[in-house]
Amino acid sequence: MKLIPKKIPIKVGNKFIAILNEKTSHKLDLFAGDRIVILNDGKGKLTAILDITEGKDVKDDQIGLYMESWEKLNVKRGDVITVSIAEKPKSTLYIKEKLEGVELSPEKIDAIINDVVNDDLSEVELAYFVAGAYTKGLTDKETIALTRSIVNHGNKLSFKKGEIIADKHCIGGVPGNRTTMISIPIVACLGIKIPKTSSRAITSPSGTADTMEVLANVENNATRLMQIVNKVGACITWGGGVDIAAADDKMIRVRHPLSLDPKGMLLASIMAKKFAVGAKYVLIDIPFGQGVKVSNQKQADDLKKDFERIGSLLGMKTKVITTDGSQPIGKGIGPVLEVIDVLKVLKNEPEAPYDLRIKALMMAGLTLEFTGKAKKGQGEKMAEEILTSGKAYKKFMEIIEAQGKKHTKLEPGAYKFHVVSPKTGDVFSIANKQIAHIARIAGAPKDPAAGVYLYKKVGDRVLKNEPLYTIYAENEDRLNYAKNI
Repeated sequence: MKLIPKKIPIKVGNKFIAILNEKTSHKLDLFAGDRIVILNDGKGKLTAILDITEGKDVKDDQIGLYMESWEKLNVKRGDVITVSIAEKPKSTLYIKEKLEGVELSPEKIDAIINDVVNDDLSEVELAYFVAGAYTKGLTDKETIALTRSIVNHGNKLSFKKGEIIADKHCIGGVPGNRTTMISIPIVACLGIKIPKTSSRAITSPSGTADTMEVLANVENNATRLMQIVNKVGACITWGGGVDIAAADDKMIRVRHPLSLDPKGMLLASIMAKKFAVGAKYVLIDIPFGQGVKVSNQKQADDLKKDFERIGSLLGMKTKVITTDGSQPIGKGIGPVLEVIDVLKVLKNEPEAPYDLRIKALMMAGLTLEFTGKAKKGQGEKMAEEILTSGKAYKKFMEIIEAQGKKHTKLEPGAYKFHVVSPKTGDVFSIANKQIAHIARIAGAPKDPAAGVYLYKKVGDRVLKNEPLYTIYAENEDRLNYAKNI
């Protein structure tokens, strides 16, 4: 059928969607959610998911195209679009098999990931794949296949033979845990290359990429990232800008609403990103405790074994540590406040958060040991020498300059509210989720200067009317929302 294109000036997020009038869709025997092939002769072709309108916004002889579809088809005034029915991708059959508990072959998993990358699966179909992995689980064979397929359908980094390439990852959930920005420059001082790609916040007050973005550009493509790492030995950049493991980013968006983390997908998600940057040595941090992703030591130990097994099958030397995640690490929670903490540690200032310093040194030391740069038991001491000498701070500044330095004012939000203790006593616990929620309501990470600054840790003595923490915001309304939680 020939139809006149009508631009719908709305972006729907890297997917192709078209709209037909109800009468027109009935003629073609099409329903909402069906696939159609749209051809703009000689200019473009795509497969889109169909929406149907009962109103008069799209006439009988028109097809509505959202911005992504309009641009992909290179539509110009006077063009006529040809619309035909598209077959469902074969991968939908494989998704159904997974829902039925069938172990999928590497070829079938690759077909699914290929269709994910090419936007040939609807979000509903992708959600069914996630649900299948969640309810039926993924075998080691499927997890390895999924990891390799995610890597093969995205950008990959390749360094010179013989170079030591390392990486690290934290499962997350602990507010303020910015060890990456301290341990990476320490390790890079000894000639280990670390192409660190990090995430932005989804439900937290700041991801490593959000915090680093206060100081430097974090959107670098794969070519630029390689240049940075070859020049200064490391980077701390946003993974989404590199298009590494693009399929995984799309699956994460589907997993997020119900917080679905199928173990096989979690393992594949993390290890694919390490594999794609060429890492041969990977350090994984699994914090556990109330209010984080892994709630107890047993779960942490089980996940540790899974990571070590999958890492070995992928040919990567993987060291996994389980750490205390029962309270925030550092004092600042929110991009600017976290940067202030990181710089205090790197500059060896007396008021630097001790817990952040100790954990970063521990992680840097372990990396030095298992890459062979330090003898067993000597890594932390070597890391501390690099930190106290000022070399780590200098290397961090080199990374910032290489990525593109920003001149953000390092001051918390102008509006603040002190939360004080109602009585004298000892701090028994700090609720990670509640503190993170307050920081987000205050505006973090969208407002970089917003967040929470903690004065006390678990076990500390506190006097009546002594401050427990301060909420910072960039506007008064945000502050009022946060302080009334």
